[in-house]
Amino acid sequence: MPELLLELFSEEIPARMQARAAEDLKKLVTEKLKAAGLAFDSAEAFVTPRRLTLVVDGLPDKQPDVSEERRGPRVDAPEKAIQGFLGSTGLTLDQCEKRDTGKGEFWFVVIEKRGEATADVLPGIILAAIRELPWPKSMRWGRNSFRWVRPLHHILAVFDGAVLDGGLDLGEAQLTFTGETRGHRFLAPDAVAVSSFHEYRTEVGGAFVMLDREDRKEAIASGAKALAEAEGLVLRDDPGLLDEVCGLVEWPVPLMGRIDAEFMSVPPEVLVTSMRSHQKYFACEKPDGKLADRFILVSNMASEETRDANIVAGNEKVLRARLSDAKFFWDQDRAVKLGDRREALRDVKFYDKLGTMADKVERVTRLAAEVALTVGAEPDLARRAASLAKADLTTGMVGEFPELQGVMGRYYALDAGEDAQVADAIAQHYSPLGPTDTCPTAPVSVAVALADKVDTLVGFFAIGETPTGSKDPFALRRAALGVIRLIIENGLRVNLLRLFAEARVRIKGAQGSTANVDATLLDFFADRLKVHLREQGVRHDLIAAVFELGGEDDLVRLLARVHALSHFLATDDGANLLAGYRRASNILRAEEKKDGPFAATASAFADRIDPSFLSQPEEMALYEAVRRAQTAIQGHLASEDFTNAMSSISHLRGPIDAFFDAVTVNADDAALRTNRLRLLDAVRTVMGTVADFSRIEG
Repeated sequence: MPELLLELFSEEIPARMQARAAEDLKKLVTEKLKAAGLAFDSAEAFVTPRRLTLVVDGLPDKQPDVSEERRGPRVDAPEKAIQGFLGSTGLTLDQCEKRDTGKGEFWFVVIEKRGEATADVLPGIILAAIRELPWPKSMRWGRNSFRWVRPLHHILAVFDGAVLDGGLDLGEAQLTFTGETRGHRFLAPDAVAVSSFHEYRTEVGGAFVMLDREDRKEAIASGAKALAEAEGLVLRDDPGLLDEVCGLVEWPVPLMGRIDAEFMSVPPEVLVTSMRSHQKYFACEKPDGKLADRFILVSNMASEETRDANIVAGNEKVLRARLSDAKFFWDQDRAVKLGDRREALRDVKFYDKLGTMADKVERVTRLAAEVALTVGAEPDLARRAASLAKADLTTGMVGEFPELQGVMGRYYALDAGEDAQVADAIAQHYSPLGPTDTCPTAPVSVAVALADKVDTLVGFFAIGETPTGSKDPFALRRAALGVIRLIIENGLRVNLLRLFAEARVRIKGAQGSTANVDATLLDFFADRLKVHLREQGVRHDLIAAVFELGGEDDLVRLLARVHALSHFLATDDGANLLAGYRRASNILRAEEKKDGPFAATASAFADRIDPSFLSQPEEMALYEAVRRAQTAIQGHLASEDFTNAMSSISHLRGPIDAFFDAVTVNADDAALRTNRLRLLDAVRTVMGTVADFSRIEG
């Protein structure tokens, strides 16, 4: 069946936009094909720096014929209504038929629409897709009014071996559809005609264009690895850089260069960051993990000995200039001790309503000393680390490479003779930055990291700057997740509400009541924890069942409840008891909707159940089981033995099953009936001390 081949050939598309653009083009075109009734067998998109390519295989020669039945006005409708209907269909009255619908006689018409040739439909689909591509940024060029990510040079549009009629109006110019493409900008720039995807792929491949993005990534990764191994080195893993570099070249050729010895005294993070961010070079390491004096660059030219040598030499020269700047910052920054830089933070604004960075450092320093007592850190070390944590923001190195804040602070702290625990805490206090980032474990580091994040969260919540919808300009969701990970992964027994209170007393300009701020922030943490646990495979309904108890601000204890509940419900006793709970709850829910004595009761079940009305053995057995369970559960909860708390609940399974088998709840005797309802309420109440079982699904 016929094939559509489309190529949008342009100036270099930014690497970060390429993969998304290929998917967007595929989605736009295929959705429009389906909307036009044009089925197909397969569609595949490709992207290189200079081209977006789409091949759609298995298209029909023409659209299918369509038969549409349309109902018109009543037969006795006004003439104007009938003529309007006829005008909309393009038919005459004698081409319509009368039908009795049971609600009167109406005019009906069947419109036969013959499908158009696919070659006539495709140009409109292609042009619409080109105009609708959602580029993050776009531009105009020349005197054209048309906007696109980069100037378009040609549009290859071939269907069933023939060039489609049509073109794109740019404003001043017109891009007529063509059947020609071009290869590599320098190695094969001449136009070449193609009539199928097979021919296209063969031609561009022979013209030094590796069309498939994954092929380019593999060529870069395998070639770079081989170069490193040949020198007894290890290629530093960097998937993000690999993704970017494969979008910069059409014919990737990895080459190895050398870093001058004079720069190897600069911290390796600086060298790697400079090479990565400025030059897109891959770093190499020695077998012991230390940075090697080699780097891998990726050329966009076919390999040839003299050319490769010139390319490497040119890149080494550029890198030498880059690293000279980095070494200058390194030497200059160390001339001022880190502690002496703190005063300069008074000129660095943190946020309008939260003061300067110096104000934040003062708050975090005091809070870190308080947190240290909870996490087992030395308060003086935590205080010292927090006081220096932001000082590197005033250095030239961090000004040049903001991503090295904290990392450079560690080096400058060690250079100034600070304690190693202090230096490490400075480096790690921003962590964890995300779900895959390493979480600090050293007590001093944990104390400072917690204090910094909690101060940020409490501060912004106190002044009313909270995340809304998808907007989170101050990364408060990430900060909350960082606090959660620090607490859970280190097994810290931290009372969040107490921590919020300690942070809040130092926040100036707070809005709203203290209780409102703390409650809102605790709810925010609950939502973040739900997301975190769901990502780990914990059922959302179990999380909700524990959260619904309310007031829990100890995340370790809360998590223990969730896991105990999960294990309990995985047993037969748990599943069957849940069924009994639901049966009792359904009966009670129906009664609570009525106006009666049961609906108004709110005292503890022991004060409401009258043992003298327990007329059947099964009632008495359930009553005693509930009393025993209540006593046992209170003790287990007090000692945080949630596994045995669940075990105590499981003892209710047999009595509940027996109760429902033998006892009629809705007895004719009103007093007996009320007492039995109160017994079921007792079951619900005692189970509710462990979790809200009404939130559990399945």
